[in-house]
Amino acid sequence: MPFEATIAAFAAALGDPAAPPPAGALGRLGVADSRRFSVYRNNVAVGLIGALEARYPVARRIVGPDVFRALARRFVYARRPRSPVMIAYGDDFPEFLEEAGAALDPPYLADVAALENAWVEAYHAEDAKAAGVVELAALAPAELPGARVEFHPAARLLRFAAPAASIWAAHQGDAKPAPPERWQGEEALVVRPDAAVAVHILPPGGYAFAARLREGATLADAAEALSNPDEFGTHLVGLVEAGAVRSIIPGDAS
Repeated sequence: MPFEATIAAFAAALGDPAAPPPAGALGRLGVADSRRFSVYRNNVAVGLIGALEARYPVARRIVGPDVFRALARRFVYARRPRSPVMIAYGDDFPEFLEEAGAALDPPYLADVAALENAWVEAYHAEDAKAAGVVELAALAPAELPGARVEFHPAARLLRFAAPAASIWAAHQGDAKPAPPERWQGEEALVVRPDAAVAVHILPPGGYAFAARLREGATLADAAEALSNPDEFGTHLVGLVEAGAVRSIIPGDAS
C-alpha cells in the first residue's frame, strides 16, 4: 500500500472508535491487536480533548467537566485536526456547538465558546502597533469624512443573541459567577494592542459602525449605520482607544 494511503487509513481508524485497526498496524505476534490500537486511539482523543479544555475554560466551567468532555469527544471524532499546530485545533468548536441548535444546553454555550475562540485568536495574532488618539487628532477636519481605518490584526468583532460577553466576564476568577443584569444580545470587541487581550462590550450601534469600517467604508459611510450619525466621533474614538485600529488613512481633503 502506498505511504499516503497507509497514513490516510491510519488516520481514519484513529477517528472512528468503531473501526478495526488499519492494515499494517500489527502487534508482536504479527496480527492486528485491537486492544493496543484502542489505547493509542484513546490517547489521541484525550490529547485533543485536553486542547479543547484549555481553549474553552469558561464553556467547560458552565456545563461542568463531564458534559464538556462528552461534547469534546463528539467533536474530536467528527472533526480531525487540520494542522499539526495544536493551538490551531478547535477553532470550529463554536460552529459545532451551534449546529446542535435547540439540543444545546444551555443554548448560549456556542456564543460563549465563540468569544473564547476570538480571545485565543487575538492572543496569537500578529504583533502590530496600534494607532492612538494622537494619529486621529492629526487629521484635518476636511480629511475626516473620506478617512478609512485599518484594523489591528488582533481585533475581532462579534455579535451574540445572548449576553455572552457578560457571562464570560462573570466567569473570570474563582468567585461564583453572577447572572447578567439584563438578558439581551450583546456585541463585543476583542483586542490585544499590547500583550494583554481585552474584551469590550460595544455600545448600541458600535458593531454596525465598526463592521462597516472593517469592510473598507469611509467614516462618512460608516456613520450612516448609526441611528444618530453625529455620534460617529464617539464610536471612532472608542475603537482607537481600545487598540482596535492599526492605522488611520486620511481622506481626500480637496
